[in-house]
Amino acid sequence: MPTLKSQLRSLLIVSVLPALSVACHHPAIGPADDGSGGNTSAAGSSGSAGHGGAGTGGHAGNGAAGSSGGGDAGSSTGGSGPTRGPTPPVPGVNFPFPQNRQSAGCVYPTGYTNDVVSAAYNKWKADTVTTAGAGGFRRVKRTASDFTGTGGLELESTVSEGIGYGMLIAVYMNDQALFDDLWRYEQLWPNAMTGLMDWYINAAGTMRLGTGPATDADEDMAFALLMADRQWGGKGSLGSNYIDVAKDQINKIWNNEIYQSKLLRPGNWGDWTTINISYFAPAYYRVFDAVDTDTTHDWPAVIQTVYDTIGNALNATSKNQSNGLVPAWCSSDGAPNGGALGIGQTTPTNYQYDSCRTPFRIALDWCWFGTSSAKDYAAKTSSFFGGIGAANIADGYNLDGTATPQHAGQRSAAFIGPAGVGAMTSATYQTLVDQSYATIAPGTALAGGAYYEESWTVMSLLMMTGNFLNYTAY
Repeated sequence: MPTLKSQLRSLLIVSVLPALSVACHHPAIGPADDGSGGNTSAAGSSGSAGHGGAGTGGHAGNGAAGSSGGGDAGSSTGGSGPTRGPTPPVPGVNFPFPQNRQSAGCVYPTGYTNDVVSAAYNKWKADTVTTAGAGGFRRVKRTASDFTGTGGLELESTVSEGIGYGMLIAVYMNDQALFDDLWRYEQLWPNAMTGLMDWYINAAGTMRLGTGPATDADEDMAFALLMADRQWGGKGSLGSNYIDVAKDQINKIWNNEIYQSKLLRPGNWGDWTTINISYFAPAYYRVFDAVDTDTTHDWPAVIQTVYDTIGNALNATSKNQSNGLVPAWCSSDGAPNGGALGIGQTTPTNYQYDSCRTPFRIALDWCWFGTSSAKDYAAKTSSFFGGIGAANIADGYNLDGTATPQHAGQRSAAFIGPAGVGAMTSATYQTLVDQSYATIAPGTALAGGAYYEESWTVMSLLMMTGNFLNYTAY
């Protein structure tokens, strides 16, 4: 994967930290390889997966209730334009693909088509989903293009992040069999301490190469399970109902990955100095709050911390107060923290393959809930990237906006897609929305490797076409 990964690996004894600087990460710093705390590699060395974000420091609030139910794109079966959903429910499926339900406060690419989403999904599935080493189920694998070999993660190995992405994609594409297989694979690899999935599994499916949970993966899985309950109901081929499995996953996240009842940690480790903003998913937490019956779980406080931290991370010292480019790792005061993993280990602090996801996760909170702080943050990244043009977005930036590409001259859907989703928050940035869609739609923006880039191609296209939805709003 990205070149920065290989540079980081030289600082470690084993291959855990490389996962941080790219799209295939997740570990943490823990003293043992027994699931007793933190993420570790098979050799016992620690690493971590991080991400960064940005924002304007506004208050979390509750947003505008029901804003995600803005309206449907309308059906078209004639020659006047592309066919649009929402496809009516059928027995056992409440939201068949495509849906094309457009949020009232967001804008969408001009003339988007569902065929583009289907093509991207089929390519992602063919390239990354496998039964090999999956214990009778299926898993998402890292490909040869995802920086494997010396300095990278094992060829065709699986990271929990990929399972989370796969579950989200499967539920929105109405692929229940794949969804269930991915979750059942996840259940083969519970962390001994937390019950959440260990972050890094070898290709053969015979051993953990890294232990400890990765919070972004865990929350993606939890949200996908909630959507599965609304999509299909019941339990499919799982042992318990989707809603009960989702609630259990949410409870495990709270008990292991929420610090002092208000901060999302990168795993079952860390504190106010080890923040990866790109893990922040405030729209998810609003949905979690609605189904979590434990009244001691203060999800609104977690949301508040999200926007407070984002606001702190955009400052005059980092010269990013107007561009929204957040550091990959920082402290709660917003200061970039290259020592987040401890003595002797260096973590990235620029806007890189983790940080680039932030506009996507934050924009959901505007499109679904009308949260003004989300829109304010997205305006910063949209103004910055809009001035560059989607086709010219590099896969790496210093916080001051200076391009530091890891793959000069190549395009990354992980950067371009989320930038385009962030731009959906205002008609002011319609041009960037259109450009971003057009740039990733062909499925060729793969600078960082097929697993990561194709995952973000599909998820970004789902969102841009009104198919990445909060089903609980309908």
